[in-house]
Amino acid sequence: MQKKKDVAARLTTGWGRELLQPNKEKEVLCEYPRPSMVRKEWQCLNGLWNYALRKEKKYPENFDGKIRVPFSPETRLSGVEKQLLPGMFLWYERKVELTGKLAERLKQGERLLLHFGAVDQSCEVFVNGRKAGSHVGGYLPFTIDITAFMAPEKDSGVSQTKEFRLSIRVRDASDTSWHSVGKQTLKPGGMYYQATGGIWQTVWLETVPKVCIQEIFWEAEYDESRMRIEVRIEGSDAKAEDYFVKLLFENAGYEEKILPVGKAVSVELTDFKSWSPEKPFLYEVRYMLYRKEASAPVCRDSIESYFAMRKCSIGTDKDGIRRIFLNNRPYMQTGVLDQGYWPESMYTPPCEEALLYDIKTMKELGFNMLRKHVKVETERFYYHCDRLGMLVWQDMVNGGRKNKSFYVTYLATLFQLLGIRAGDNHRILLSRQDKQGRQEYEAELTELVQRMKAHPSVVCIVPFNEGWGQFDTNRMTALIKQLNKSIIVDQASGWFDMGGGDVKSLHHYFFKFRYRPEKVRALALTEFGGYARRIEGHTCHEKEYGYKTFSTKEALEEGYESLLKEIVLPAVKAGVSATVYTQLSDVEEEINGILTYDRQVLKLDADLLRKWNKRLQEAVY
Repeated sequence: MQKKKDVAARLTTGWGRELLQPNKEKEVLCEYPRPSMVRKEWQCLNGLWNYALRKEKKYPENFDGKIRVPFSPETRLSGVEKQLLPGMFLWYERKVELTGKLAERLKQGERLLLHFGAVDQSCEVFVNGRKAGSHVGGYLPFTIDITAFMAPEKDSGVSQTKEFRLSIRVRDASDTSWHSVGKQTLKPGGMYYQATGGIWQTVWLETVPKVCIQEIFWEAEYDESRMRIEVRIEGSDAKAEDYFVKLLFENAGYEEKILPVGKAVSVELTDFKSWSPEKPFLYEVRYMLYRKEASAPVCRDSIESYFAMRKCSIGTDKDGIRRIFLNNRPYMQTGVLDQGYWPESMYTPPCEEALLYDIKTMKELGFNMLRKHVKVETERFYYHCDRLGMLVWQDMVNGGRKNKSFYVTYLATLFQLLGIRAGDNHRILLSRQDKQGRQEYEAELTELVQRMKAHPSVVCIVPFNEGWGQFDTNRMTALIKQLNKSIIVDQASGWFDMGGGDVKSLHHYFFKFRYRPEKVRALALTEFGGYARRIEGHTCHEKEYGYKTFSTKEALEEGYESLLKEIVLPAVKAGVSATVYTQLSDVEEEINGILTYDRQVLKLDADLLRKWNKRLQEAVY
């Protein structure tokens, strides 16, 4: 008979149990991974790969067994359950056989692109034994053109083949370096969770023409009834002046537009439909790339995409209070802190249905915003928020050396209580003494903001949380605003506020909640609550972590209602424009979720949550 502790340690969601059944190895996360730029011909490489964990860098003489991609080796769904430690090398390998359509397109002269959703933390990619590329950074997607590496390993006189050997070598410093790490740690406990490594998002292939659409950037010019669009191309013969793009509207009555390449232009959209959580209307569009020729132009590339007309800004309401506005009206955002962890698969949701469940459940409970906490999700998460109508506050993933908890947690909380503003120039105290780490952070922040522009649901970027790895706060804030003018910036969630950005961001857990409306910025309560309740049979650790513990459902609901009634609602009426309750679900030792870690139990009454979300939202108009 298993001991109680062993049973708890194997906590699993219903979706995870399904995937742990025999013969389910290939049925995993094979939905199209990039909804903002869809091409018809693609191939998913998720499934069983060979793996080897080694202390040596060299190619392994043999492999240890099979790993299920895209689950990290630390997870049960990977089938491995081994920790990738600093100084070790994790090898992946599999034979790839191209589908008939991809092989035919490759034969016809198109290029073959290999895409990775995310690989934690640095990797090198080999095709048929030859290095094809590399990448550093565990949270952002990257692409490698492997066309030139498709020749067989031995010279057979064949220029290309439909089969090849794909090998990946991964290293992960976890929380022992300056790289972006989130809440991962090699010594988990409390609010920090078990480290993961390796491939944790979808790996996939697609063929593209020699010159193709590389990126599409759009930004709603809401007040002018225009959409500003820039299409960029890539390829050996990719001269922007030789090409143009047709923009076709699939679900709206606008005529097709002709766009230049490599230059942002504004497209008039008279009588447009706005996007909001209540009416999340998306303009479905197609971008068709043409080369300028003397004869009739021929379409060289075609992309299905979407955009939305949405504006998020700061304005003054009828009572003279600075508030967050959506589409030029005061709009109260009631959200939850969303860590994005799963008991059997950690960073990676076990399946698409699980990913959707969190978003839909929070929306059904009356929340209209998720704060994605120090983690970047797969693009499908943001796509579902776009189409379902769920606002997102996106945290940048924190990095730097290990947090100095005595400073960024305990002293910082005391500073907040006493009204003391601490600076952001203490490199060592804020764990940002490494110049290389600061440069890497800035580059990754730039890429993150640019990628989030594709998603109308993302209305706020949070570059720093509670001083973790914080530096040059106002300069980073200015960088974000330069890259995307249609969102707001919460420059320092919790404390270490430098007076910039669009909101004064407050956390409330322990002391009396103090706030003072400002003349320029809005107020936001970006973390509060953290009320914990252990549900037997639905936790995975004997240790418990939370900010206030309740033993019964009735006591938890009474505490929640008292908090909302006596503290939060008065603050909203006085000027707070967004609230973020901690948190969506339990994670490891942290049991302060609205849902249990396995998503089996809703700890608070659904009607109670809906009632208070409605009251908060109706308090702002």
